[in-house]
Amino acid sequence: MRAAVLRFTVPAGTSYSSAKPLVIEDLEVPEPRAGELGVRIVYSSLCHSDLSVVDGSRVRPLPMALGHEAVGRVTTLGAGVSDVAVGDHVVLVFVPSCGSCRACTAGRPALCHRGAAANGSGDLLHGEALLKTADGQRVNHHLGVSAFADYAVVARESAVVIDDDVPDAVAAMFGCAVLTGAGAVRHTAAVQPGQSVVVFGLGAVGLSAVMAARLAGASAVIAIDPIAAKHRLALDCGASAAGTPADAARLVAEASGDGVDVAIEAVGSAAVIASCLELVTRGGAVVSVGLPHPDAELLVPALQFAGAGKRLLGSYMGDAVPAQDIPLYLQYWREGKLPVELLHTDTRPLTEINEGLDDLAAGRVVRRLFEA
Repeated sequence: MRAAVLRFTVPAGTSYSSAKPLVIEDLEVPEPRAGELGVRIVYSSLCHSDLSVVDGSRVRPLPMALGHEAVGRVTTLGAGVSDVAVGDHVVLVFVPSCGSCRACTAGRPALCHRGAAANGSGDLLHGEALLKTADGQRVNHHLGVSAFADYAVVARESAVVIDDDVPDAVAAMFGCAVLTGAGAVRHTAAVQPGQSVVVFGLGAVGLSAVMAARLAGASAVIAIDPIAAKHRLALDCGASAAGTPADAARLVAEASGDGVDVAIEAVGSAAVIASCLELVTRGGAVVSVGLPHPDAELLVPALQFAGAGKRLLGSYMGDAVPAQDIPLYLQYWREGKLPVELLHTDTRPLTEINEGLDDLAAGRVVRRLFEA
């Protein structure tokens, strides 16, 4: 099997196409163990979470086969897997939920304790890492998926079976971008009809949040990003207004006077989280979706919470229940209510993965798909 392997990190601002941190390597083909599946990857998609591992912002054990958002077809079944068949169309998700830990039993599988531990160590939910080089060197899994490859072995809990009518180029974006962005609106913020929403950061996650806010019946959906080229796309996704960070306060005032009800931060910036707290009304909620650098600290006036009833909510994978949410969001897509296809910038061969990192870092793409 072929996979894009990261063996060293490079700092943000580096030319990834020159440094070539990701190398396409031939790895031994692993067999699924009990509770696991073999999947032929059709398309994987590049996300800022991948970039944050490459630049060291998200510390992971190396070497690691990267990629966490993909669509594929089941090729092999491990022992005990009876609810999936060879040939099934599957979306892969990056938190395999064990079903029995404190978070899972509370109905919050996105926060699964065992899944988080396996993801952090580069292992799979049902056992240690399976990926190896020809000489036997261990290669870690990325978030239980390692999607920048032509094949993957994943926990059964990392795969959601979907209907065959969904185009692969659409399905590929549901395992992270849609789950995270739409879930932040639907689950974490629980946006209600008539409420006003501002979304900072118009990558695939932020734009999914824009779509979901419009679907929820928000009276105003304001989309903010420093890259002006993304504003037209945000309007196509359902935003009522779009602008740069310098425009945010004015657009919020025009839309809702004393502040919006909900602010979605999809940038990964402590400074933007602080700005969001200033822009929400009394009793409003800020949802932090982006992944700041681990050294980043948030300094805000503490009185905003008890004094103004504002809430700061963390949202990991959109507080999703993937087995329920992905079919629901796909139905919304069929009905034209979640036009996810707008997020697809283009499709390239996996050999161009480092150039993809450059384009993502520069904001030239929203979701680039890769074909192994």
